[in-house]
Amino acid sequence: MPLTDVLIKTAKPGPKPVRLFDGGGLYLEVAPSGGKWWRLKYRHDGKEKRLSLGTYPDTSLKDARERRDLARRDLAAGIDPGAKRKAEKATRTALAANTFEAVAREWHQAVHCAAVTDGHAARTLLRLEQDAFPWIGATPIAEVTAPKLLEALRKVEARGAIETAHRVRQACGQVFRYGIATGRCERDPAADLRDALQPVIVKHHAAITDPRKVGELLRAFDDYQGLPTTRAALKLAPLVFLRPGELRQAEWAEFDLDAAVWTVPAARMKRTKQQKASGAPHLVPLSRQAVAVLRELEPLTGRGRYVFPSPRGGSRPMSDNAVLSALRRMGFAKDEMSGHGFRAMARTLMAERLGVPESVVEAQLAHAVRDSLGRAYNRTEFVDQRRSMMQQWADYLDTLRQGAQVLPFKTA
Repeated sequence: MPLTDVLIKTAKPGPKPVRLFDGGGLYLEVAPSGGKWWRLKYRHDGKEKRLSLGTYPDTSLKDARERRDLARRDLAAGIDPGAKRKAEKATRTALAANTFEAVAREWHQAVHCAAVTDGHAARTLLRLEQDAFPWIGATPIAEVTAPKLLEALRKVEARGAIETAHRVRQACGQVFRYGIATGRCERDPAADLRDALQPVIVKHHAAITDPRKVGELLRAFDDYQGLPTTRAALKLAPLVFLRPGELRQAEWAEFDLDAAVWTVPAARMKRTKQQKASGAPHLVPLSRQAVAVLRELEPLTGRGRYVFPSPRGGSRPMSDNAVLSALRRMGFAKDEMSGHGFRAMARTLMAERLGVPESVVEAQLAHAVRDSLGRAYNRTEFVDQRRSMMQQWADYLDTLRQGAQVLPFKTA
């Protein structure tokens, strides 16, 4: 007899699976646990097989019969419904694995994370998740065209994030090239958009480079009434040419004050992941003035790990904004001086006023500068020249602090 909804609802489980047949090979299997599954028993190529048609009550009696009828039509056409289902699942899986988002996440995990720092990798993924996946993530990567990608990037431009739009395009280009290498697409449409985005207006970090104003800045540091650690960081920043993050995370173990040298570990420098892992440390020769600042600070923080510990506890360094906030409190505006500005100040004035060779300055700034033959300068080169330069620079800053006369350039 065919099944009814009442019979199905009242079916009780037993110690073994109970099968309630409906006809045409369809039956309901009631498990000892009480679960109910629709199954189809059929024969194909002389072999008896089973096909799951869903669970009750999610799949009703009517739905189960319709699925049975579809399967039997396939059988009449010589098609194994079980094999057909496996093929369809494999196709869906393949399509899902070839979407732009799937390929992008695979590239990010297999390639990008191994090549860049954790922070860089996280920022790249966040950009893709926010500005690419919502628009092209579900599209098979081979079907993403340049106009479709441009449409997504225009949304980023529309909110004024021009630099982000360029970075998203760059990341998408890397994903497409990975897709080409793994056989999921044949070309990189991101390359076609190289000149289609609004140009990035480069904004340099605000820096004071006028000698008289530099003198005013240094005198303001001497008069600073805030925390002694912040005052020491302000006074040391112009003397070491380091980025704010590299300075604030300084550890006492890195200093040899008797030898007047600071050895900054490669892992804390702005470098690639490989260079951070296996590169040479960055050497910072210390002028007499820099050593004096550190020796004055040593009784306060020398027993801890960090040279500039956080006021909230010595287990971490001072915050990113400590120096920046101090500059603002002293009256130096955002467009006048920044934490990175000390590097630009040194680079500009040493070239214009002290005549120091660019290669020596760039080596101290930890920049990879190439010579006429394309070779990159080694950051450990020019140590003697840099030691002399750092003392010359510190002495020059003393003259500006004291308000010495600043002579203008001679005109031709």
